[in-house]
Order: sequence, then C-alpha cells, then structure tokens
Amino acid sequence: MKRLPDSSLFCNICLIFMYPASYLSDEINTYISGFSYASKFKGLYEPVKYALTNGGKRIRPVLMLMAYNLYKKDIAKIYECAFAIEVYHNCTLLHDDLMDKADIRRGKKTVHKVWNDNTAVLSGDTMLILAYRSLTTGCLPEYLYEVLAVFNETALGICEGQQYDMDFEQRNDVTETEYIKMIRLKTAILLAATLKIGAILGGASREDADNLYQFGARLGIAFQLKDDLLDVYGNPTVFGKNIGGDILRNKKTYLLIKALECANEFQTHELRKWLDVSQCEDSKGKIAGVTSIYNLLGIKEICESKIQNYYNQAAAALEAVSVNPTKKEELKNLTYWLMCREL
Repeated sequence: MKRLPDSSLFCNICLIFMYPASYLSDEINTYISGFSYASKFKGLYEPVKYALTNGGKRIRPVLMLMAYNLYKKDIAKIYECAFAIEVYHNCTLLHDDLMDKADIRRGKKTVHKVWNDNTAVLSGDTMLILAYRSLTTGCLPEYLYEVLAVFNETALGICEGQQYDMDFEQRNDVTETEYIKMIRLKTAILLAATLKIGAILGGASREDADNLYQFGARLGIAFQLKDDLLDVYGNPTVFGKNIGGDILRNKKTYLLIKALECANEFQTHELRKWLDVSQCEDSKGKIAGVTSIYNLLGIKEICESKIQNYYNQAAAALEAVSVNPTKKEELKNLTYWLMCREL
C-alpha cells in the first residue's frame, strides 16, 4: 500500500499558502461586477460604473488582500474594504483626469469626455462616499478607528499632493526633492496605506504594519517614476494612454526636472523653447524635440537608476516584515512585475 504523506506537511503548506495576485485580481473584478447601483439615478451611477469597470490592474486592493493574507487566510472577509480602496483610487483618477484635461484612461475615453465636466465632478464625489461607506461597513469594529485614521490621513495627503502638482504648473524651478515629495503624497501613500490597512485587519504587529507601509511608500515612488518613463518611452497599446501627454502639458515630471538640471545652456534654451510651444501648434514635433534632448542627456537611464534605488528600498522594507519568507514571494513577484512593465 502506498504510504500517505505526513499530515503535518499539509498543515505547513496551509500555513505558508498565499493567494497569487492574478487570483486576487479576479476576485476583486468579480466583486466589482456584482456591485449593485441605485437604479433610479442612472445619470449619476453610469459614469461610476464606467470608471470602475474600465479595466485597471487592481493593484491597490490586491496589495491589501496580500498584506492581510500574510497573517490570515479568510481573505473574503475583507473584500468590501479592498473594494473601498479601489473605488477611492478611481475617484482620484476621475478628478485627476478632469484637472489634467486627459482624454484617455486605460485605452478608453475618460469620464469627462464621455459625459461632461460636471458629471465627472459629481460622480467622483459619489465614489468618495461609496468608498467610505464600504470601508466602514466592511471593517471589523475593533479595527475601524485605526483603519479610518490611516485612510483619512492618506486621503488628505493625496489632496495635498495634487495641490503640489498644480502649483508646479506655474513654476520653472521645481527641484527633484520637491517632486519626490509630491509623488509620495499623490501616488505612493495610497499604496502604502492599502498594505498597512490589510496588515491591521490581519492582526499584524505594529512593527510589521509600519514596515509594510514603508514597503508600499517606496514601491509607490518607484511606480510613479516608471509611469513618468512610460509616458515618454512606453508602448501606448500596453501603457493605456497616449505617449507624450506629459510633454504636451509641460508636466513637471522627473524626466523634465532632471533634464533641466543636467542640460547645458543650449539644451536649456531648446527645452524652454519647446515648453513655450502649445499643444495645438506642433504636438508631434514637441514630443520628438523634447524626447531627443532627453536622449542626449541620458535621462532615461538616470530615471531607471532612480527607479532601481527605490525598488531596492522597498525590497529591504519587505524583508524586515517578520513572517515566513516563503509567504512574501507573491508580493515580491507582484513588485517585480510592476517594475518590469513594458516600455
């Protein structure tokens, strides 16, 4: 008779089992698809549904579920909280697209282009309330105060980051330090908060929750720097946005800031000349002209080095989380995938 494996082996496997990111993403998509909207107000909720079902990698809810899964297996218990984070994230994108006058998001028209500006504002506000409602109803009472404290601080920080970004539009002297501070607030702290909230809900120690927050903050900065890079050097089909949009809008990205810092007198003059060219005058020429200066200065390589630096910092913070190293592999895999998105 064939000998059965030791039952303790199955126990050990259960203890270290982690759901893969692809499975968690599918679960979140299923939850979003099944969400019920008030049928009486189609003009309000159709844009919300459009924004939520318009693709996306579901990185933030997946990270929350992964952080929770480091400590507990019953991930379905926090699906509503994970959904809340995704709704809130899309609320910020909806308003961001409106302020940036962006036409495309994830390969499709943005909400304000399909409907109008007023609808985008109201639907974004609605998504914020839906996020709060889902977070409060989905959170266990014993964790609610701590979770809301993290979420509230994060939401306020994102608004502050957006204000920084808007202020930068009127300035030509933005420093690298200022820019990193801005993207930390506008982008990185939401990734950090989702991981910390997931850890809190999983019953993690304060030290682990803080280390996961730091992991997310550094990953978020690397993620935004990669977005800056992809906006110039990416494949529009893969990236889901028009390439060169930041250049056309004179956005103070890491690439532009470093170019102005590294450029000689002639190159600075050329960059300033292109910055004075409006989008409607010569969009293709402007993108090509600025990109050629980036190429001469090696800005792509400088940005890639900075991304690697923050990626290494993120990896160190994750290493400090006191769980079985095998359980961190799925988080490492997701992190690697995010950093290796196609150019």
